[in-house]
Amino acid sequence: MATETPPVHPFVAPLSYLLGTWRGQGEGEYPTIPSFRYGEEIRFSHSGKPVIAYTQKTWKLETGDPMHAESGYFRPKPDGSIEVVIAQSSGLVEVQKGAYNVDKQTITLNSELIGNASKVKETSRGFELVDGKLSYVVHMSTTTNHLQPHLKATLEKL
Repeated sequence: MATETPPVHPFVAPLSYLLGTWRGQGEGEYPTIPSFRYGEEIRFSHSGKPVIAYTQKTWKLETGDPMHAESGYFRPKPDGSIEVVIAQSSGLVEVQKGAYNVDKQTITLNSELIGNASKVKETSRGFELVDGKLSYVVHMSTTTNHLQPHLKATLEKL
């Protein structure tokens, strides 16, 4: 039986530029850890429902060894608001809410809930499409540090 790609749901259409596989490199930093660089792949897909499925994996640039992985769903609404739920390979779960801007091709998110985390208290994520490249920044606060930059990457569509 042939598998056909279902039509994009109207709620997903404004963010359809995300759909596909993106790959690139990123950098991490935080006051409590040494800075690091990583390779990354993100995949956004849809099933015809009003959600975008999200999977992400990172690896050490030097060795290719796996580092972090997470998956979840982006749930855009017609009013420009968006909910994102993410489960990380570390066991941490996030519920984030925010907004997307169709004209600027940006998504801004702030954590509503961080679960199963002893140290992480808050996160924010910002995505932006510029010149066909997807970039993001993740900020994080912990029990000992205020909200500040943690991760950033630039990815190209495959």
